[in-house]
Amino acid sequence: MSTASWIQPPCRYLPDRGGGGFSKTSSRRPRQFLSGVVSVSSSPSSSSSCSCGYSDILEFDFAGSSRSWNQQGLRVQAMSATAQRNFSLSKGDNDEKSEPDHLLVLVHGILASPSDWLYVEAEMKRRLGRRFLIYASSSNTFTKTFGGVDGAGKRLAEEVRQVVQKSKSLKKISFLAHSLGGLFARHAVAVLYSAAISQAIDGTVSKSGTLLRGRIAGLEPINFITLATPHLGVRGRKQLPFLLGVPILEKLAAPIAPFFVGRTGSQLFLTDGKADKPPLLLRMASDSHDLKFLSSLGAFRSRIIYANVSYDHMVGWRTSSIRRETELVKPPRRSLDGYKHVVDVEYCPPVSSDGAHFPPEAAKAKEAAQSSPSPQNTLEYHEIVEEEMIRGLQTLGWKKVDVSFHSTFWPYLAHNNIHVKSERLYKAGAGVVAHVADSIKQQESSTFITASL
Repeated sequence: MSTASWIQPPCRYLPDRGGGGFSKTSSRRPRQFLSGVVSVSSSPSSSSSCSCGYSDILEFDFAGSSRSWNQQGLRVQAMSATAQRNFSLSKGDNDEKSEPDHLLVLVHGILASPSDWLYVEAEMKRRLGRRFLIYASSSNTFTKTFGGVDGAGKRLAEEVRQVVQKSKSLKKISFLAHSLGGLFARHAVAVLYSAAISQAIDGTVSKSGTLLRGRIAGLEPINFITLATPHLGVRGRKQLPFLLGVPILEKLAAPIAPFFVGRTGSQLFLTDGKADKPPLLLRMASDSHDLKFLSSLGAFRSRIIYANVSYDHMVGWRTSSIRRETELVKPPRRSLDGYKHVVDVEYCPPVSSDGAHFPPEAAKAKEAAQSSPSPQNTLEYHEIVEEEMIRGLQTLGWKKVDVSFHSTFWPYLAHNNIHVKSERLYKAGAGVVAHVADSIKQQESSTFITASL
């Protein structure tokens, strides 16, 4: 296995529609590397010069892993006598070595709970092995999701801190979020990252002696993955698909939403805040004075967004894939090898930009839309804000994965299929979950290969 097969080229990293770097053949070796008995229980409840490339400072553990890699013909030059002695450590030391070092946080969406992750949790444990601690968040269950993205993000951040404090062996952290949970996770990582910057300025160091700057809860950020998340909100044409794109329904939805889903509704429809203040989702596409939303996302080695091409009644394709209307192209209908319903993967490098702003014309348009909510005023305000959000978020590199359930018996279950909310009803998304797991394994395996060269 060559190193090159683990590194995606700067744009379209799939060599063909047959699966490319994510085919069954290419995923066989990392599966052997990470296999093992799962001993972790959860809570009860790119590679280019851009910011998304692999880190130069990589951590890995020889113990228990060199055998499977040597079977593949890889020569690890760094395997010295010291590393060999890891195999003859005392029982107590071996127990310590088997503790997880990578925290994977699962974040559910609106009106949901940790039970939505039962299938994903089991699959991740089976596929990723004992090096991962799989934790399903429980701090924002059911109607707590109505209290606003910012409030939920702060609760999630505190929950992650507590998990990290209880698990002393952790070194790395990743997030996997569904739907609204993706916005909660984006806010939470900004809170944790900004706190680390403050501690670094004060001279605070981690238990390993390294500065905490660029860390998430003191851990190295690896993967940030969202599934059908409304990154641009749900305002605009077909951004909330169950309204069927009917203009009158989309117009009425914005003022009505807060009565049903509270502050979260006004934030998703970009109507929160005063006339001269940018909406929360626009602020989350930049670095504000107190929270570094963009820098915190940029700290992750990999950012991946999975989006339903069609049949998602809750979240439109544009908002979940962070694309403009003109950037939507007709996706292929054939699934990638080994990943049913995953139809396309694209790596989008960072775009040079000065980031998102709230220009004076946006403030004027917002004031006009609030005082006189005519279709023209509302459309003008929304178009300005959406363009600013896209510009801000596209300053980072993203891997965009398109999913299509058009061939399933019930395609309109796409929003819950994408993360297999329950195995009995939504098992159609099993291929998507497998793709997510192999994407995470790819990062772990590339870390080992890069460190051994």
